[in-house]
Amino acid sequence: MQKITPFLWFDNNAEEAIKFYLSIFKKDSKIIRIFRQAKKVTSAKFRLNGQEFMALNGGPHFKFTPAISLFVNCKTQAEVDRLWKKLSKGGHKSQCGWLQDKFGLSWQIVPEAFFAMITSKDAVKSGRVMKAMLQMKKLDLPALQRAYDGR
Repeated sequence: MQKITPFLWFDNNAEEAIKFYLSIFKKDSKIIRIFRQAKKVTSAKFRLNGQEFMALNGGPHFKFTPAISLFVNCKTQAEVDRLWKKLSKGGHKSQCGWLQDKFGLSWQIVPEAFFAMITSKDAVKSGRVMKAMLQMKKLDLPALQRAYDGR
């Protein structure tokens, strides 16, 4: 059992959201347990890519904001493209790799190589990458690499 588990508050569609996320993140993902009262889902525990989450149908009292997001490290541009397309469907695409899904939950879809570029000891290279990234919605790894290389 992991020590820290994100707890997601939904209005009344936690089960729908969980099934949506499970359709996207299939590796080591499943519903662990659904808690029901009078045949209605109250809360659930689920796993996405090995990360456990709790979900609650808590009513309209609280909404998700971009102040907290789920950060996804992607190995390839193809993975970025796939997750960006699926998670943003019915949601909102923002700048710098951020999006909100149709449930309002914010995600950052980021190629792993981006961090090596922006943490480079060469401030000129990392600066070019940062400047390029600030112009993007979905992060474009080949374009970031060109910026890093000065092309």
